[in-house]
Order: sequence, then C-alpha cells, then structure tokens
Amino acid sequence: MRPNYNVPRRPMKASGTSGMKILANGGLNLSVLDGWWAEAYDPEVGWSLGDGHDYLGPQQDESDADQLYGLLEEQVIPEFYTRDSEGFPSAWIARIRASMSKLTPRFSSDRMMREYVEKVYLTASEAFKSREAEGCRLAKELDSWAKRLAENWSGMRFLGTSVSRDGEDWKFEVRVYLGEIDPSMVKVELYADPMDDKAPIKVAMTKEEPLAGVVNGYLYRARLPATRPAEHYTPRIVPYHPAALIPLEESHILWEH
Repeated sequence: MRPNYNVPRRPMKASGTSGMKILANGGLNLSVLDGWWAEAYDPEVGWSLGDGHDYLGPQQDESDADQLYGLLEEQVIPEFYTRDSEGFPSAWIARIRASMSKLTPRFSSDRMMREYVEKVYLTASEAFKSREAEGCRLAKELDSWAKRLAENWSGMRFLGTSVSRDGEDWKFEVRVYLGEIDPSMVKVELYADPMDDKAPIKVAMTKEEPLAGVVNGYLYRARLPATRPAEHYTPRIVPYHPAALIPLEESHILWEH
C-alpha cells in the first residue's frame, strides 16, 4: 500500500481525514507535524516533516522540500523495495501492522462523534438552556455586554508597563485606562507565545488601586516565575464574561504596543 503524502505548510493542515481513512486499509502517512498527524505520529507508524514549529517565508518550503526528498530517497523508497527471500518488504509490512494496530482504534468516526457530542453538542445544549431560562435573561445580558464592548472598545488605552525582578520571579505592573468599559467586562493578562510544543502562556493580572487623576484607570499586577525573559510577555486586554465563549463569541483584543 502506498504512503499518503500530505505536506501543507504548517499550520495550514486541514482536519486530516484523508490520512485517517487509509489507516484501516494499510496505508502509511508521511506528513508535516500538524493537525492530527502531530498527535498520531510515531517513528514506527510513518514519517514526519519539520520540527513541529511554524516558520514564515519561503525558507520553510525549501526546508520541507529538502527533507521530503531525503526521506523518499533514503527511507521510504528503499524500505518498500527491500524484499526478503520470499519477495515481501518485511520492514514495510511491519510498519503497516504498527500503524493499523496503534492508530486505527484512536482515529475513527466513533471517536469523532463521541468527542463532538461530549465536547461540543452537550456543552452547547447546556449553554442554550441556561441562556433561554427566565425569559432569556442571560441571553439579553450577553447581548448588552457585547454591544457595549463594541461601542466603547476603541476608547481603552495602555498607559505604561513596568517590570522588576524579585528573586526567581518577574513582577509586572500595567497601567490601563478603560474608557467607558466597566472593569468587570474585561480581563487584563500577560501573553507569551508557545515554546517547545507547549500551550501559550496566559497570566491573568489582578486589578489593584485606581490611577490618580485618571477616571476609570487602574493599576494591574501579576507575578510569575522568571523562567522566560520578561520581553516574551505582552500585556493585552480581552473581553470577559463568565458565560461567554471567548474568543468565539467576542473576539476583540487590545495589545500593548
């Protein structure tokens, strides 16, 4: 069975159903570490391109192309055409068996439907029930909240940030002017891009005393381990409501420049 070559530029890979479909038929995958293949890949079951990180520019395409041709010439093609005394590609067949036994039970329509029901449909159903209760009280509240944010978002400003080192921690102080928006409607946080395939860091800041001479201006503080340089962290303001799905339902965001 031929391998499934799927080499989009990370992170543009789609759902990956083509790679999942061939599992039960003995197909093998060679793809970028993105989408489902980032979860499924193991050296026993197929081949991977890239290092799991995103890069910009044509150098990524050149690197992926060089690695793809190298894999084909040095691993994929030789493994398929290396036959035992009976004419079978034993290493290739072993990889097919590993792929079918390890991946087919994990990547199927059964899992897809179970996760949709448990993580999306049931959650959406409960949210709908809570929003329509009491004459749609919560739905009206969320609508009013979203409209107020949209009307007044452009009026907010960052007034400055200071960072200091305290032992093994960073201490951030961020001064914010919220304009016509109530502090309870937003969240001020520090954001750092992901590293080493980990999730991005989001640290909620605590609202402290009002700023002298600034109506609806506040000082926000946060303390976090100094395991990364302070310049990795950027203050930002995002919408907040305990019943809202952020950023799906409210995607406004204000970064400090």
